[in-house]
Amino acid sequence: MTGTIDEFKQLVDTEEFLKFFNLPYDQKFVNVNRLHILKKFSQYIKEIDENSPDLSPEERLNQYSVALQKAYQVFLESTPHEQKLFKVFNDKPKNVVTLTEITSD
Repeated sequence: MTGTIDEFKQLVDTEEFLKFFNLPYDQKFVNVNRLHILKKFSQYIKEIDENSPDLSPEERLNQYSVALQKAYQVFLESTPHEQKLFKVFNDKPKNVVTLTEITSD
């Protein structure tokens, strides 16, 4: 990895992050899961920044690289629905009665 923290801060797209860290990826997989990967990645970054404030820039970027790999891997092994990263997956539908709510008396 030859990038800097300042270059890292300029990245926006999932592919840019993956290329920055020289991580292999499947474009079709990224097309389907990009927002979920970035959301999970941002959670991991927050944990790194909160738990390790004294890391050097190089160590921080190394940790971020591992975090992005982990975020990518999560969605190879799980689904966005199982991870429930976004509000839409946690909101209960209105005007809907689920089968688990139906009881017999």
